[in-house]
Amino acid sequence: MKAKISALMDGELGQHETGAALAALRDEGEARAAWRRYNLIGDSMRAMPMLSEGFAARVAARIAQEPTVLAPARRQRPFAQAPVWALSAAASLAAVMLVGWLAFAPQDEPQLAKAAPQSAPAAEIAQVAPPDTANDYLLAHQGYSPRNSLQGIAPYVRTVSTNTLGARR
Repeated sequence: MKAKISALMDGELGQHETGAALAALRDEGEARAAWRRYNLIGDSMRAMPMLSEGFAARVAARIAQEPTVLAPARRQRPFAQAPVWALSAAASLAAVMLVGWLAFAPQDEPQLAKAAPQSAPAAEIAQVAPPDTANDYLLAHQGYSPRNSLQGIAPYVRTVSTNTLGARR
C-alpha cells in the first residue's frame, strides 16, 4: 500500500487505483501515517518550514469552537435611508433639466448670416412656363416617377386632371 500512496503523491496512479488509495487513506491508520511521513519527507526536501506537532489538530479544535454563522450580517447601502420614489424623482428631474437645457440653450447663429449685408435686395424667383409638350412627356413617363409608390387612386387622379387641363386650354 505504501507504494500506491507514494505513486498517488506523484500523480502516477490511474483513476481506479486512485479511488482505492484514497479509500485506504480514509480507513487505515497505517496508510494515513505513511501519507504524513511522505509529506514530511517532501517538505524537508523542498526546504519547507515544518509545523509543530499537532498543528492540524489544534486548528481543527479552534474551528470547532467558533460559532456557525448561518446568515451574513446585513450591510448598509449608501442610499438605504432614501425611499425609492425619491431616487426615481431625482432621476426624472435630472432628465427634464437636461432636455430643457438642450432645447433652450442659446444657439450661435451661422457665420454666413452675420456676413450677409442687411441692405441687399431680395432675389426674385424666375418663373418660366413649361412648353406645351411637357405635359405629354410627363404623362408618358409617369411610371418612372419616384412618386409612383403612392398607393390608392392618387396617381390616376393626377392623370385625369392633367388630361382635362390640357383639353381646356
